[in-house]
Amino acid sequence: MIFPLVILLYAGLLHQTSALVRMDKLADSKICGDTDCSYVLSMATALDDFIAPDCRFINIKKSQMVYVYSKLVPEEGAGVFWSGSVYSDRYVDQMGIIGYFPATMVKETYKFTEDTVTIPTTTSDFYCD
Repeated sequence: MIFPLVILLYAGLLHQTSALVRMDKLADSKICGDTDCSYVLSMATALDDFIAPDCRFINIKKSQMVYVYSKLVPEEGAGVFWSGSVYSDRYVDQMGIIGYFPATMVKETYKFTEDTVTIPTTTSDFYCD
């Protein structure tokens, strides 16, 4: 009885692992408040609705507050994307999922720090699950 259970568990772990999808990098470096990009750089207000085109991005609604954690450093000819999270409509006091959005979709309303670091992005910055 234990053997079939172990096989089912193993198959479940393989299925979860294979669900991670590496997406194309949006930039080679990013600006953060610390080397782990764990501090909020700023607050912004969404200027319009944005629908995420894939799992690297987050949906934002007009007038929603956005916490900005990093700003991707664009390559020539590339768009400018920031990463952040928004308040949930249902649980207003809880942070949402962190994802990317176009910087042009928000207006920065408050900067928490002027001291920033520029660090390289990694492939794990752009994984989808």
